Amino acid sequence: MPTYDEMMNPLLDALKELGGSGTIDEINERVFNLMKIPNNILEIPHGDKGSRSEVEYRLAWTRTYLKRAGFLENSSRGVWALTKANKDKTELNPKDIVNLVRSLTKTVKKEKEETIDFDNNDLDAPEEFQDWRSVLKNILFDIKPDAFERLFKRILRESGFHQVEVTGKSGDGGIDGKGIFRIAGFISFNVLFQCKRYRENSITSSEIRDFRGALQGRADKGLFVTTSSFTRDAIKEATRDGAPPIDLIDGDALIDKLKELKLGLEIEIVEKIEIKNEWFSNL
Repeated sequence: MPTYDEMMNPLLDALKELGGSGTIDEINERVFNLMKIPNNILEIPHGDKGSRSEVEYRLAWTRTYLKRAGFLENSSRGVWALTKANKDKTELNPKDIVNLVRSLTKTVKKEKEETIDFDNNDLDAPEEFQDWRSVLKNILFDIKPDAFERLFKRILRESGFHQVEVTGKSGDGGIDGKGIFRIAGFISFNVLFQCKRYRENSITSSEIRDFRGALQGRADKGLFVTTSSFTRDAIKEATRDGAPPIDLIDGDALIDKLKELKLGLEIEIVEKIEIKNEWFSNL
C-alpha cells in the first residue's frame, strides 16, 4: 500500500500527462497505472465507511499537501491543475513537502489557534474534515425504508425523470423501479433502476451483470445507485465493450446530487472575489 508522500511525484507526473489539469477520477486512474498498483490493493476500503478506497483516501492527502505547498490548485468543479511553481520542477523531494506543510500548519495554528484549513464541503478533503457529509450519510442509513423510497423518487423527479415508480418486487431480477428520463422535452428514455442501501459492502461486477441481464429488452438505459461504492471490476463491467452501458451513482455522487438540488440542505454562500493577476500572466 503506497503512502501519501510516495504518491506525490506520480501524481504530478499524472497531471503532466493529462496536459496540466484533470478531474479527481482522471488523476487517480493515471496514478494507479503509473505506479502499477494491483487491483487487490486498490479494492481495500478506507475504514468502515466504504465510500472510497484506502488508496483514494491517501491520494486525497497527497493533493492536500501539494496544494498547501503551492504546487497544485483546484476549482469548485473538482478540477485540479499544476501551478507555476511546479512547471520548472522535474521531481520533488516528498520529505521536503511534508516538512514545509507541517511548518506552515504549526504557524497557522500558533497564529490563529486552528489546524489546517479545509473546506468541509469539498469532496476531495480527507473524510474527517467532511463533517456535513458524514452526518448526511448516517441520516441516509438510518431513515426508514419508505422514507428513503420517497427521497429517491424526489431525487429522480427533480433530476428530470417522469412517471417514476418504485416497485421492488421480489423475483423481478433486482429491478427496484422505473421512470422516463426526458431531455429538452423532446427525447425520452425508459430507465430501469436498482438501488442498494449498503453501509459498507461495495457493489460487485456480478451484481452489475445480473442487473444488465434483467434489463434486456425492457428499457433503454439502466441506473444502479448505492449509498456505498462500486468495486473497480464493477465499474469496468458497467462500461464493458459490446454490452449495454449502465450508469453508476455511488454514495458520494448521491450526496452531491442532494447538495445540487438543495434537498434537505441549506447552503449559505458568502461571495468574495479577488482577482489574481499573476494567474493570468502565467498562462
